[in-house]
Amino acid sequence: MPTVGGNLGNQHYSGLTQIDNRNLHELGPTWRTHVSAVAPASDDVGQQTTPIVVDGVIYLDTPSGGVIAVDGATGESEWKWEPAEFETADTRRGVSAGDGKIFTLADGDRVVALDQGTGEEVWVVQPAGPNGEDLGSLDRVATVYHDGIVYAHAANGDRAAVVALSATDGSYLWHFFGGPDRGTIFTDVNGNSVDAGATWGPVLPDGTDCALEGGSTPWIHGAVDPELGMYYMTFGNARSCTSSQNGSLRPGDNLFSSTMVAVEATTGEYKWHYQSIRHDVWDMDNVHPPTLADVEIGGEERKVVFYGSKSGHQFVLDRTDGQPVLPVVEKPMITDSRQNHAETQPFPEERLLPECVVWEKLDQENIPGDPWRAVPNYNGYQPDEDGNLVFNPDSYVAADEPFLTYPDGYPSDHRQGCMYDPQWDLPILSTTSQNGGADWSNNSYSHRTNLVYYPYGTNPVAHWNGAAANGQRAMGQYQTGGILAYEASTGQVQWRNHLGTDMSHGQGPLTTASDLLFVGQIDGRLLAMDSTDGEVLWEFQTGSGIASAPITYEVDGEQYVAVFAAGSTNPYGGSVTQGDSLWAFKLGGTYSTDSGSQEGPDTAPLSIRRPVSGAAVAGESVGNTVYLARSSRTADTAAARDSKAQAAMQPTHLRVPVGTTVTFLNPGAETFPNFPNQLPHCATQFFEGEFNVKLQPGESYQHTFDRAGEYFFNDCTDPRPTGKIEVYLDPQDQPGALTFTPSRLDLSSGTGIFTGVNGKVTAHFELPPGHEYESGAILRAPLSQTPIPATTVTANKNRLIVEFEKADLDNNVPEGEVTLTLVANVLHEGVQKQLMATTTVTVVK
Repeated sequence: MPTVGGNLGNQHYSGLTQIDNRNLHELGPTWRTHVSAVAPASDDVGQQTTPIVVDGVIYLDTPSGGVIAVDGATGESEWKWEPAEFETADTRRGVSAGDGKIFTLADGDRVVALDQGTGEEVWVVQPAGPNGEDLGSLDRVATVYHDGIVYAHAANGDRAAVVALSATDGSYLWHFFGGPDRGTIFTDVNGNSVDAGATWGPVLPDGTDCALEGGSTPWIHGAVDPELGMYYMTFGNARSCTSSQNGSLRPGDNLFSSTMVAVEATTGEYKWHYQSIRHDVWDMDNVHPPTLADVEIGGEERKVVFYGSKSGHQFVLDRTDGQPVLPVVEKPMITDSRQNHAETQPFPEERLLPECVVWEKLDQENIPGDPWRAVPNYNGYQPDEDGNLVFNPDSYVAADEPFLTYPDGYPSDHRQGCMYDPQWDLPILSTTSQNGGADWSNNSYSHRTNLVYYPYGTNPVAHWNGAAANGQRAMGQYQTGGILAYEASTGQVQWRNHLGTDMSHGQGPLTTASDLLFVGQIDGRLLAMDSTDGEVLWEFQTGSGIASAPITYEVDGEQYVAVFAAGSTNPYGGSVTQGDSLWAFKLGGTYSTDSGSQEGPDTAPLSIRRPVSGAAVAGESVGNTVYLARSSRTADTAAARDSKAQAAMQPTHLRVPVGTTVTFLNPGAETFPNFPNQLPHCATQFFEGEFNVKLQPGESYQHTFDRAGEYFFNDCTDPRPTGKIEVYLDPQDQPGALTFTPSRLDLSSGTGIFTGVNGKVTAHFELPPGHEYESGAILRAPLSQTPIPATTVTANKNRLIVEFEKADLDNNVPEGEVTLTLVANVLHEGVQKQLMATTTVTVVK
């Protein structure tokens, strides 16, 4: 697999068949290399790179931004490069190989060529255009090599380009900007001509040309068709004049934003383009590695390219001329007269992900609910007395109505949270998002199944002018995801597995000719799935998050699968366990970790729900009171009242024990005599629907929290202010209450492979009189922050019999004497409590 895409067409497919679903249970780790520990060593963790393999040697970026070469059969390092005269680039997504060199990027917009055998620097260049043009920030994207040329993409900058360099010495060959010069006419292979620069509207009175100011960044690597001699690249959303979500100063389609462009690979000569979103004001740039394939469509073999990511759909284009080979419809859109919206947008006839969010009833029986459910109060969808989210035309969105035009025959008289719903300066929630759809995870195309495998994330976002980070992912919503497969010849989805964690940030799949699909998860698990139906057949815990694609290769007749488990932060922030481990697997692999298990310990719990801003505040320190719609708890100023800021629930994160009564106050003149709130404000709890109150200034509401959990709530006047009440239980120790039968836990494998660890571990927990089991029996083990859930709990009188899977316990405990703690929630006289007990066992592996 000599490229980060597996091949030049980014198919992430292998013809190897030694590992198949019949012997998959024999697949075990054969080595593990902590790449940061290799000299020159560092303590860096986290990276988004996908490794490549050339002649049995693996090459990849290290967490520090250097490059390492690792023997694919043994895991031994052959060399490691860290620059001495300049800094590395922190975030990297892959290297390329060719002409006896490894090509990478570094700080200062440097492209670096290393000797493939030694890691020594061959050349280092800082590319610029022939007239000194700044090409953008060349520091992140994987390089691509083909036929003596290195292609490098800029990830950021006021203006960003793809640049082609000579692999011999790094000399400049050509570049192509996503924001084109005004007056340059582009004529495609179909004879159509366009002044792309003019599609950004007129030059502003102050001389600003929006096409040259920002955006249209080619921030993921491209694809090469050697037969056609074309290079395919995708450009991101427009961000200029004045922001990514304000299109008022850049009327027009804004080429080449949200566009695939094909050029002649050796000269950069323009061939054709296809724009997936016109005049993007949602940061929905369809930027991901283009996937090429030869596919039979309508009885004819076609050379196609699959294109589209964040939008949650895929265009299947003829890669010779950019024309759709599967049907695309022009859908009329709601427009806002202030935004210069396009009246229609192209949609593939076959859609992969839902086009609209789901306004699902607030109910404790409906948790977590539909993966695409929306947070209440956005778009004017407010809960009625039964918890149903019903559109309120008199809500905050009414201010936009004079500026909106609905297309003829539109099925609603309001915005429902659908793709490309318009916004101005009020938050409008829609799908997918700047972190949704497939984002930058690669696809895989299987020659055997003719399916395209598409990982995705679900993360609806609210847009308004000036929103930070290109939109606000609604706090409190579930950030999940999965993978689906669609038929390449028709676009129809064949199967979908919503695995439950985001898969749009590097968790690209690999398929093989033995109908297996390997894919990593940000919770550290490497999965093997049946590529024909999506069933999970095998899983392995690496011990750190995976934000890169697995690879497979053969050395001396043995097939290996490898994955880099380093972790990233999107979209779960600091809750992701980061690392530096390159793992390799083969049939009969016998590597064991220091714990005696083949697997790593479970990663730390992920913040699946989008967190509120601010650290936890003890309830007792603020009188167990939350102020609604205030930017400060103490400031008696005009700027602080009736705040619409995300952190306008004060405090945003209140932490209280079970049984606490919390007061929600809309502060009036008694609290802030000079500048009291002037508007009504709500505390709408979601998604359980525990409470929903609307308070006038000076009014308050009290709620007693009698169950542990996280209770998010927001405001109906403007939904952006969001808070959370964290309700906890103090565990009550029950000395001597826990025993295991037997106390010697045999976690050994009958096969020598981790898949052979089978059976149950049984614990007995003595309950005090008057206590009955309620929920949440878990085991705390020494090697992981994540507790092990019970598989079964039998509640007898004054005793719990709790069973755990040996396989779940194995990787989280060492051999020898081990201390284990069982925790369970119980009821005592109708009051929820938490009991715990600790004991020591002997673990044998």
